[in-house]
Amino acid sequence: MSNTLPKIAWIGLGIMGSPMAENLIKAGYQVTGFTLEQAKLDRLAAAGGAAAGSIAEAVKDADVVITMVPASPQVEAIAYGDEGILAHARPGTLLIDMSSITPQTSVDLAENAADKGIRVLDAPVSGGEAGAVEAVLSIMVGGERADFDEAKPIFDVLGKTIVLCGPHGSGQTVKAANQLIVAVNIQACAEAVVFLEKSGVDLTAALDVLNGGLAGSTVLTRKKDNFLKREFAPGFRIDLHHKDMGIVTDAARNVGAALPVGAVVAQLVASLRTQGDGGLDHSALLRGVERLSGETPAA
Repeated sequence: MSNTLPKIAWIGLGIMGSPMAENLIKAGYQVTGFTLEQAKLDRLAAAGGAAAGSIAEAVKDADVVITMVPASPQVEAIAYGDEGILAHARPGTLLIDMSSITPQTSVDLAENAADKGIRVLDAPVSGGEAGAVEAVLSIMVGGERADFDEAKPIFDVLGKTIVLCGPHGSGQTVKAANQLIVAVNIQACAEAVVFLEKSGVDLTAALDVLNGGLAGSTVLTRKKDNFLKREFAPGFRIDLHHKDMGIVTDAARNVGAALPVGAVVAQLVASLRTQGDGGLDHSALLRGVERLSGETPAA
């Protein structure tokens, strides 16, 4: 079976990329990976993938190249230049960028790739580390319908809700909206947690009943234990959500959309970074509310 499946090159094996690549290996795909950390390459090899020594080596025989890196500068760094994907991938290759970057970066990448005969989809995801591990991600895609249809079996291995949102850049626009909703939702949950605790209510019971009603959300389901245990090991780092809030506020300004609440939460995310919490999970917005409420967050 594996002989008939497209060969995949995977660039970027971080918190999200590693489990996603491993899910493709489990599904029978031949995956060759490249990332900057040797331990991540060793993990891929242990899972049955092949570790490459460079981007060029990873992509030269690939039918599909998938990238999952932190932000626009990293996408540009791995795509362009003498050592980049566009210089070494074969014409006809399908490049799927699953990073969360600016819509314009995705549009530019598609245009530059087309000059090399390489097709591009922007396909950012939502669901965090747990969604990646469990293969239940939401995948919002921008690009051509034919390329989307070709990529759909791969997406089906990685996620549950997979939607073509429009032309190049559309996936990133929808992801930006997703990040706006998630940040505002986490902030509201964090404020509720501090309010409930200061009121002397049983927090576990309160969050259970809230999550069963209209206030319930995937955010609260996924982050409830983070709030209760004050454990903020990163599923999605504040640093990355800060980047994403910059993307959505900038994109909204460009199209003339007001984000009054989003702008406030963007500033709260930014302030959390300056207080040294950038490496924590975005549920650590709770720590910012604690500080504003006169408490010292747990170390």
